[in-house]
Amino acid sequence: MKTKISLLVVAFVVCNSCNNLDLVPLDKITADSYYKTAPEFDAAMFAAYSSIQDFWGTSTETLGEMGEYWKITDVVTDDVNAEPNSDNISKDADRLNFRASDKPFAAIYTQIYEGIYRANTVLEHLAMENELSDAEKSLYDGEAKFLRAYFHFEALKLWGTPPLVMETFKDLSKLSVPNATKEQLYTQILADFNDAFTKLPATWAPENTGRATKWAAMAYIGKVNVWKGQPADMLAAITAFEAVIDNGVGAAGKYGLIDTDNPEKDLEDVFAFDNENNKESIFEIQYGGPHSDDNIWVFDDTHSEAFKASQGTGRSWFWDAANNSAAESAPGGKLGYWTPTQNLVDAFEAGDERLNSFIYQAGDTYYIWNSAVESLPYDPEWSSTGYNVKKYSGKRNSVGGDFSGNNQGNFNNERIFRFAELKLLYAEALLASGRAAEATDQINDIRDRAGLDDLPGLATLADLQHEKRVELCFEAHRWFDLVRWGLGPTLFPADWNAKYEVYPFPQSEVDRTKGTAGEIKQNKDY
Repeated sequence: MKTKISLLVVAFVVCNSCNNLDLVPLDKITADSYYKTAPEFDAAMFAAYSSIQDFWGTSTETLGEMGEYWKITDVVTDDVNAEPNSDNISKDADRLNFRASDKPFAAIYTQIYEGIYRANTVLEHLAMENELSDAEKSLYDGEAKFLRAYFHFEALKLWGTPPLVMETFKDLSKLSVPNATKEQLYTQILADFNDAFTKLPATWAPENTGRATKWAAMAYIGKVNVWKGQPADMLAAITAFEAVIDNGVGAAGKYGLIDTDNPEKDLEDVFAFDNENNKESIFEIQYGGPHSDDNIWVFDDTHSEAFKASQGTGRSWFWDAANNSAAESAPGGKLGYWTPTQNLVDAFEAGDERLNSFIYQAGDTYYIWNSAVESLPYDPEWSSTGYNVKKYSGKRNSVGGDFSGNNQGNFNNERIFRFAELKLLYAEALLASGRAAEATDQINDIRDRAGLDDLPGLATLADLQHEKRVELCFEAHRWFDLVRWGLGPTLFPADWNAKYEVYPFPQSEVDRTKGTAGEIKQNKDY
């Protein structure tokens, strides 16, 4: 009898406790109990970094992403052609046909504000009870502000007046933020990058290579000021860039161009899988491989943990040659969605080694990893333009460590901010400030590394624009440049529309916030 009574008491207690909303699930840790130690804050920071990885990601479990960031930064430009076998969004992007309902805008918007949310989460928990030293708190504060600024800057470049989100929301009646002004965004972005500069280290220990540094923050201070574009901003940019040039160091030591007077090898070295985080790298998106969860940024954001996706990029899958019209298929089973345009090829000067290093063309030997390295003569019939992208590819990168087991994922880091870009941004600021001779020196440094002679005279803005196009092709810069330089009507006379200066906000976000205090207003004419 006593046994039966005891069981009834236990059953009552268990059932009654089902109504206790303070119970902690056995498989979960609450946020307030988690953010206590340095390893826990590290994990939270890495989660914010991983949102950047997702720009280039693929997924079958969320929106069905397929390299969406490339579509709205590269495919839309005069550098890239969407092949006949590519997806419809790529073809529309190539024709400058944008809709607010298009997947790339929803995917990148989600990833940007996910990253901002994660950075804000770190910042808020730094102010709560934890076990961190004052030095650790300062470091995490700077790192989180760097990432918050990075994500807001990306949002500004894409949408012009996106929301400025400075907190995580806990009130169900306030879950959205309205459009910010450009001035509000620029002010906060620069404040965050400046705070990051004062608090971040110049370099990290080798096991933390890839985390943001004070010199990456200073480089972005310069870049943001170039985007602002007023004379005072250009002077501020010059000051920032000169600080990086004179004093900046990265994982490989003092920043500089990789230039040993061997252009073919030097250009290969910049993008080589076995030369990640090199002296030219200011900020680089870190990828793991050949398995998931072996890189400090990895959290498998685009798939559930059960899927165990390798955290890589689909660069090879989308950009390497596919069989579009040739009798014999290109090896490797790649999609071959996007290819270089003839217009871009024609932009390279005679003798420019970058053409040979960045683009496959007739007469080249084509290399691909297909569970083993394969090489054969490049067939122009593999592409409707007669070309394929070699940057991040080629013989040096056709190695097993750079590819997932299914040969679709790459683990070569994305060079998101190179010293070569900084020198060209510096040249732009110098030109805008009437210092053409100094700008010419910066541009000539880039040309020399490519095997070209110096410019015949003082550099002009057109020279700068040309040099930046050929140096940074396929690196997600061209669209933002041609928009801010006002080149759209000239480059796309039949297709350009003034509304393209900004992209449409995802219609799902506009609809979700409609009628609330945080209503997002759609950009004009979308």
